[in-house]
Amino acid sequence: MRVFLNPGHAPNGQPDPGAVNEELGLRECDIAKNIADELEGYLVAADVEVVGNMQSDSLEEICEAANASGADLFISIHCNSFNGSAKGTEVCVYPGSTAGHKLGQCIQTEIVDSLYTVDRGLKERVPGINGLYVLNNTSMPAVLVETAFIDNNEDGTKLRDKTDEFAAAIARGVTDYQLL
Repeated sequence: MRVFLNPGHAPNGQPDPGAVNEELGLRECDIAKNIADELEGYLVAADVEVVGNMQSDSLEEICEAANASGADLFISIHCNSFNGSAKGTEVCVYPGSTAGHKLGQCIQTEIVDSLYTVDRGLKERVPGINGLYVLNNTSMPAVLVETAFIDNNEDGTKLRDKTDEFAAAIARGVTDYQLL
């Protein structure tokens, strides 16, 4: 199994750090990168080949690199944000991708069960309606993991203090998917 990882938003937050929680001093780009780096270690330890761990402000470059990498799976890691009171985990998937739905459910289940986040379920992102570029433009099963709501202080604290646990849960989701 070969996996391409994409920590969301621009490296070092330039020009876009993604969502932020100023009270806790958190930026999505930093949390996503920390989780992806730890996830890579867990996947390699589980004999899953990581063929890319790319953070960029160009979604086109990310998709081109992923498509050229020979990856079997694409995982984009993000933090959600809404109104400060929303919380939980959701995994975004491309509609009609059976493999993407299976991978997404495995990751969703592992995060919710191990970190006790609110289960917001799988969310289909339909091209032309609410599609996501990385799901629409990758040639392998792809998921975008919204780990938790960075602007909610309860979720934000988990994101700050438990990046390793988020990474381990996503890795278990990948290995669970392999067993299907």
